[in-house]
Amino acid sequence: MIRHLVLIKLNDGVRRDDPRAVAGAEAFRRLGDVIPELEFWECAWNITDRPIAHDFAINSAVADTDALRRYLEHPAHQAAAAMWREFATWVIADYEF
Repeated sequence: MIRHLVLIKLNDGVRRDDPRAVAGAEAFRRLGDVIPELEFWECAWNITDRPIAHDFAINSAVADTDALRRYLEHPAHQAAAAMWREFATWVIADYEF
């Protein structure tokens, strides 16, 4: 299994109630229902206000590197990620467990 973790930081001046952020969060929430490679899927807004914290987190799991590639290339994932590129940056970690 591969764990795929993403931490998203909104750009300066962008708040989570910005319509783009609201739409982006909803687009990511739906991925768990539309991408069959996702064996585990959760995403949510950060609940703390610590300055080092990121704003939105994605925690997912897929079977193997081929499934990860299919997930990343899936049109729904590509569309959701493209939305966030307009107003946020992120860091990613993928590891086997």
